[in-house]
Amino acid sequence: MFTGIIEELGRIERIERTSDAARITVRGPLVTSDAGHGDSIAVSGVCLTVVDRDTESFTVDVMAQTLAMSTLAGAVQGTAVNLERAAAVNSRLGGHIVQGHIDGTATVLAVTPGSAWRVLRFSLGAEHAPLVVDKGSIAVDGVSLTVSNVSPADEAEQWFEVSLIPETLTATTLGQRVVGDRVNIETDILARHVARMFAMQNAATPVRSNS
Repeated sequence: MFTGIIEELGRIERIERTSDAARITVRGPLVTSDAGHGDSIAVSGVCLTVVDRDTESFTVDVMAQTLAMSTLAGAVQGTAVNLERAAAVNSRLGGHIVQGHIDGTATVLAVTPGSAWRVLRFSLGAEHAPLVVDKGSIAVDGVSLTVSNVSPADEAEQWFEVSLIPETLTATTLGQRVVGDRVNIETDILARHVARMFAMQNAATPVRSNS
C-alpha cells in the first residue's frame, strides 16, 4: 500500500522487452537505499516488485497486462517517473490509501496556468466516471490529489480536474505534462468497493413483471 506522496523523481535507465513483458531498471537513489529483493515500489503509480538492485537503481519485471493498462508500455530510456516506497505501518498517511493497482490511463485535455499553480484537466472513461467525485481523492501517476472539478453527469465526454501547487509541479512529473500526454490513474478504493456492491446487488434483484 502507498500514500500517493512522491518521495523521488526517478528516471528509467534501461528497458529489456520481450513479446509479452519487460524488465525495467529505474534510477532512484532514495527509494533504492533500503530496498530489498521482493519489496514494492510504485513507479508512476504502478506497484512493482524489486527483483534486483545496486546502490542507486532497482530492476522490476512488468507483465503484459500491466504494460497494456499503463503508460509504461510507451516508456523509453530517460523517461522520468514518480517513485514511492510502500508505506510503513507506523508512517503518517499524508495522502490517501493508494494500492498501486491502476484503473488505466487518462489523457491531458487542458492545462490552465495560474499565478503560482496550475489546473490540469484529464479525460475520464465512462467506466471510471462514477468513481470520481468533486473533492474526492484520485491518484494521477501515483500522486495523491484532490479532485477540484468534474464534468456534469450528462456531458458526453467525461473529465476531471486537479489543481496543482508549486511543490507538486516541481517534485513530480505532473509539472511536465502537456495536452495530449497520457497518465496513469487510480480511483479511490472505497468508491470501487461501493460500485461493486451496488452492481452485485442490482444483479441479484429479481425483475418483477407487471403482467
